[in-house]
Amino acid sequence: MFPRHTRRLPLAAAALLALGGALTTGAWSGRGEATQPHRPERITPVPSAAGTSTPLTRYAIQSTAKVGDSAAAVSSPGYPARDWYPAGPRSTVLAALLANGVYPDPFRSTNQRQIPRADFEVPWWYRSDFAVEDTARRTFLDFSGVVSAADVYVNGRLVAPASRVTGAYTRHELDITPLVRQGTNTVAFRVRPNDPNRDLTMGWLDWLQPPPDRNMGLVRDVLVRRGGPVALRDAHVVTKLAMPSLATADLTVRAQVRNDTGSTVTTQVTGSVGGTRFARTVTLGAHESKTLSFSPADVPGLHLTRPKVWWPAGMGGQPLYGLDLTATVAGTPSDTAHESFGIRDVRAPLNADGARQYRVNGRPLLVKGGGWSPDEFLRWDRAYTEDRLKYALDLGLNTLRLEGHLEPDEFFDLADRYGLLALPGWECCDKWEGDVNPNGSGEPWSAADHTVARASMAAEAARLRDHPSVLSFLIGSDAAPDATIEKGYLDALEAADWPVPVIPAASDTSSPRLGDSGMKMTGPYDWVPPGYWYAKREGGATGFNSETSAGPSIPTLDTLRRMMTPAELDTLWKDPDARQYHRSPSVTFGTLKIYDEALTGRYGAPTGLADYVRKAQLATYETVRAQFESYQRNATDSDRPATGVVHWMFNSGWPSLHWQLTDRYLDQNGAYFGAKKANEPLHVQFSYDDRSIVVVNNRPAPVRGLTARATLFDPDGTRRFDQSAGGVAVNGGGAHATALTLPPSEDGPARTRLLRLVLTDAAGREVSRNVYWLSTRPDTLDWSDTTWYYTPTTEYADLTGLASMARVPVSATAVTRASEGVSTTTVTLRHHGSGKTPALLTDVDVVGAEGRPVLPVRWSDNQVSLWPGESVTLTATYRTADLRGSAPGVRVSGWNTPETTVPAG
Repeated sequence: MFPRHTRRLPLAAAALLALGGALTTGAWSGRGEATQPHRPERITPVPSAAGTSTPLTRYAIQSTAKVGDSAAAVSSPGYPARDWYPAGPRSTVLAALLANGVYPDPFRSTNQRQIPRADFEVPWWYRSDFAVEDTARRTFLDFSGVVSAADVYVNGRLVAPASRVTGAYTRHELDITPLVRQGTNTVAFRVRPNDPNRDLTMGWLDWLQPPPDRNMGLVRDVLVRRGGPVALRDAHVVTKLAMPSLATADLTVRAQVRNDTGSTVTTQVTGSVGGTRFARTVTLGAHESKTLSFSPADVPGLHLTRPKVWWPAGMGGQPLYGLDLTATVAGTPSDTAHESFGIRDVRAPLNADGARQYRVNGRPLLVKGGGWSPDEFLRWDRAYTEDRLKYALDLGLNTLRLEGHLEPDEFFDLADRYGLLALPGWECCDKWEGDVNPNGSGEPWSAADHTVARASMAAEAARLRDHPSVLSFLIGSDAAPDATIEKGYLDALEAADWPVPVIPAASDTSSPRLGDSGMKMTGPYDWVPPGYWYAKREGGATGFNSETSAGPSIPTLDTLRRMMTPAELDTLWKDPDARQYHRSPSVTFGTLKIYDEALTGRYGAPTGLADYVRKAQLATYETVRAQFESYQRNATDSDRPATGVVHWMFNSGWPSLHWQLTDRYLDQNGAYFGAKKANEPLHVQFSYDDRSIVVVNNRPAPVRGLTARATLFDPDGTRRFDQSAGGVAVNGGGAHATALTLPPSEDGPARTRLLRLVLTDAAGREVSRNVYWLSTRPDTLDWSDTTWYYTPTTEYADLTGLASMARVPVSATAVTRASEGVSTTTVTLRHHGSGKTPALLTDVDVVGAEGRPVLPVRWSDNQVSLWPGESVTLTATYRTADLRGSAPGVRVSGWNTPETTVPAG
């Protein structure tokens, strides 16, 4: 096996920047811009009610290089934190400095390179004040998400050293009851610098230019928990769904009950699930803990008939249940717990070919996924996250893989609600694989690292186990754990009642107890032609490919102009050998040479930036579409079927030139619409390997009486072949049927052809249309020289005939309706040309002020192709507020369509 990632390039040393006075903090808008929100209270009020958990909402941060006072002073109430920077409740150091305007937009050009890394090679202080009125309650600090480690102080006292509070995923509960006073209290974290090669935290590998602070900071909530003498912890529900009938489900409720006093205590624990109530009285000795379990054996109501079963999107609904627990002592509430959960069954056996085959509630699942990236600076924005999840659904994806960078709880809450599956796991190549990946850059583990790893696994298992959206956990990425590491992980998972499959690695390897992974990580990660995906070898459509794509994904002109200077844009299209800062820090992926050579070889040399971008949209559309189409066509094969594919990646943590289906600003390029077309519910597609025309039915129900029509044209519109096949029937759930096969060659001088596929239902209504640009000279792959990241192409398909297509007009009329903050623009496109030439890949944008696209937006369809006399009606849905008070317009452009903008009011 070849290594996927290369060692990161060292960043240049920079001079120390003197940090000035405190500036106004800003909240992140999700688009790399700072807004000015309502400022939270400087002191967080903490209620006295038992069972409350209050996040600290405001911090002040400063470099220890700028603070000469003692830790006791810094962590005491009333400390004058002058010239400190305000920070939000989940903030890295650099995220806070960016919000305070210390540095210019790091997403623009090479601005990030100018941020001095030396500023983040010393610890930083985080301090926050909270107020309590009732000191009779017990008080705890409950937190995770410290990157990389921190000494924790409360009211001038050290309560936990960094040797105990280390690792981004470990969870900590610190009893601070003896230190809490009435009125103002102070919590202070002295956060240590992060090094992903030395710390079990998180890094970025070759995804993007790593942030200069390496994400040091507090990236999850720090909670102040209040309670009485008895605490409830580790509450969860173990579900067992009857298979294959789904007719019943058994629920087992478990929770730890803990006596936090030095005396014997009797407590009553009451609970409810789905209308079923239960209770038990427990006596606990001093500081004793017990695990309570309620099952159908003692609570018959926990045996459900006709349970509400949770399904992935497109397969059924997403109902959720709630668990509520209360512990009382002498009739007074002492603590409470609440958990949401779903009922579903996930299995992932190896098929006859050794590939991992997921089944959800007994039905086979072809995983169609994308690699998820958080914001580069780990800034959490719920609305922005929700927008991206809706995009994933719009693309027909069902799974998002999180390689490290495991998002906050709200991410999984949203995934549960929308039916998007999550595939979390540890990341590759850095400290997480320091003992097992000789090609990585991580340091070997110490005994302390094993402890941190087990604690990380235990914490994430407890956090994720009740989320029905979680499909599996990958305890390895490029490399599987050895026996010692695997045992630590599996023991933690077992103790947490982990409910879904555990996979040893995302690559084709094995671990001692779990055995073979059933996955492959054979690439590609750089450009390959669309026909590549149909070969049942390397990254082609067989088995489960955990991360793969044709690499570069050139954004729209709108995005490119936001992220790069005019000089950089000039280099982008002129110089394939140029280092592209916005591609990757990796030597392997530092330039666009492979991609640019293919673009020129297939479409012709670009004549300018706009020509480069329009060719890139066609090139990305066709490769992404073929990737998903090939895997879904091969999903039901009897020989080496395709079982899953994860496009690497779904999105990027910053404005990028590669590995994305949607860009940083939520604009949509050829990659987006290529994926959307491939994954539409009822779909007609062309096979690059055997020229078959296949109908794929991703809907649950079968469909009958379809007609598939295939027509081949020269670029000027001359028809060369036309054939229809009626009476096509396709079962549901991802089944496919071959409608017809194109002949091996067609008459005519043109090497470039257009293939139009139209699928109509029994009533003659068009239900799917798909247009390909093909060549009578296919791309030729040099399989023998395949590397870990791509397979070379020795001869390119000839698509240069597209350049000769006449310019044709496409008119547009549009109208917009708004209701409850949501606008819908309906656009009708018409091809009025008098000749035969079609309008290829016509793109539509809703634009607002200054002609900028309104984003995010969800289109019914886009990048459509029209023949003379044809028309199509499209709809776009977006937030009215994103027009920013301007009247909407519709901008129309395309491969051979002049750009026009029409009003859409």
